[in-house]
Amino acid sequence: MSLQTIIMGDPRADRVVPPTGFTANLTVFAAAAMAFLAVFAMALSFASGRLADRWESELAQSSTIRISAPADQMVAQTEAALRVLDQTPGVASARVLSEAEQQALLTPWFGPDLPVANLPIPQLIEVIEEGAGYDAEGLRLRLQGEVPGAVLDDHTRWRKPLVAAAERLRTLGVFSIALIAATTGVIITLAAGAALAANAQIIDALRLIGARDVYIARAFVRRFTLRTLIGAAAGTAFAMAAIAVLPPAGGEGGFLTGLGFRGVEWFWPLVVPPLAAFVSFWATRTAALRRLKQVT
Repeated sequence: MSLQTIIMGDPRADRVVPPTGFTANLTVFAAAAMAFLAVFAMALSFASGRLADRWESELAQSSTIRISAPADQMVAQTEAALRVLDQTPGVASARVLSEAEQQALLTPWFGPDLPVANLPIPQLIEVIEEGAGYDAEGLRLRLQGEVPGAVLDDHTRWRKPLVAAAERLRTLGVFSIALIAATTGVIITLAAGAALAANAQIIDALRLIGARDVYIARAFVRRFTLRTLIGAAAGTAFAMAAIAVLPPAGGEGGFLTGLGFRGVEWFWPLVVPPLAAFVSFWATRTAALRRLKQVT
C-alpha cells in the first residue's frame, strides 16, 4: 500500500468505515494520550542522560579532603595537606574552600543563617585530578601519617551508584516509549476489530459484488492511520507545550526542573506522530486482514 493511497484513499472504500462513533473517538483519544506519555518519557530519558553525564564529568575528576582538627591546629594541618597534595602525582590543583563556599554547601540543609564561623565545621579542600588521576590508597596512607585529621573522599562511594541510577532512568525512559508504542498498537487493533465487526453486513455485501479483502482492509488502514496521526500530533503538541512551561533547571532546582529538552532535542518529539501512524498502519492492516480471513 503506497503513501499516496493512504493520503488520498478511495472515497467509495472509505464508506466502509463509519466516520464517527466510539471507534473514531477512541482512536484519536488513545493516540493523543499515548503520544503525550511518549513525549514525557522521551524528556525523562534525555534528562536522565544529561544528569548521568554531568555527574560523571563533574565528579570523576574531583575529590575532597576533609580536615577535622582543633581550632589551634586547623591552619597547620590544612597547610600540611596542601603540601602533600602538591607533591602527589596526578593532582592538577588543590584549593581550600572559603567560609562562604562551605556555608553555601550547607545552606540547603541548615538554611542561609547558619553561623559557620562559630561552629566546629571541618575544613574542606577541593582536589582536581589530571590525566589518569592519583593513587587514592597511597594518598590516604600518606595523609594518615602526616595529617592525622585529614580524610580523603574521592566520591567513588556515592558517584557510581548515582550515575548507575541515572543510566537506569534513561533506560527506563526508552523502555517506556517502546511499551507505549506496543500499547498503542494493541488499542488500535481492538478499535479496528470493533469497527470491522460493526460493519460485518457491509463487508459481506462488498464481497458479494466482488470486492477483495485487500480493498476492504485498505479503507480501515487509511482511516485509522489518519486518525492516529491527528491524535498523536495533538498529544505531542500539548506535551511539548507542557514541558516548555516547566521551571528551568537551576542550582537549587535539582533533577525535576531539568526535565525537558534542550537544543536539537526539541526535534525528537516530532518523530512521535509519524511513528504512531506507522504503528497504526501495521496494526490495522494486520488486524483487518486477519479478521477478514476469519469471516470468510
